[in-house]
Amino acid sequence: MNKAVVFDVGRVLFGWQLRALFEKIIADKRELEWFVDTVVTEEWHFQHDRGRALDDMVAERIAQFPAYANHIKAYRERFNETITGPIAGVHPIVHELNGAGVPLYCLTNFGHELWHGFRPSQPIFDVFEDIVVSGTEQIAKPQAGIYEIVEERSGREGADLFFTDDNADNIAAAKQRGWDAHLFTDAPTLRAQLEASGFL
Repeated sequence: MNKAVVFDVGRVLFGWQLRALFEKIIADKRELEWFVDTVVTEEWHFQHDRGRALDDMVAERIAQFPAYANHIKAYRERFNETITGPIAGVHPIVHELNGAGVPLYCLTNFGHELWHGFRPSQPIFDVFEDIVVSGTEQIAKPQAGIYEIVEERSGREGADLFFTDDNADNIAAAKQRGWDAHLFTDAPTLRAQLEASGFL
């Protein structure tokens, strides 16, 4: 089969929540919500996805919030605890596709350093032909350049790339390139989309 399937990682293959780590550290619920909304936020974390070094990010944040220095260090040292486990039903689909000989790729917004701490812990990634990581490439979804990297490395473009991602902006950017792109909601819906596209 010439057509390939491209998976996002966070919230498609694996659940991800910053509070999954910090609820272990901060007992007060109101303080926890303030912390993940103000200190270690998804928006701040996204700087690493775009390629900014963790050393710079962490040092800067500690200078801004010195009372939370240990919490901010935990973001770096215990990041894998923000990963809440496989998304229900998706990994069996990956293995089914792999067993059928479908070429598989990942396109993920993930920081370079944090990715290298996470990737070895998950053998599911061994079945993918290539994994394009935003922090490594210094460009993140939904910028067009990162989709171009997938096209170049896979030798495919347009409708020959089936893509699933939980972010509507990322799906819109893929559709602009002609990809067969689908907003991820859950495994049964993904399976139906893959069946409709002739994979399963």
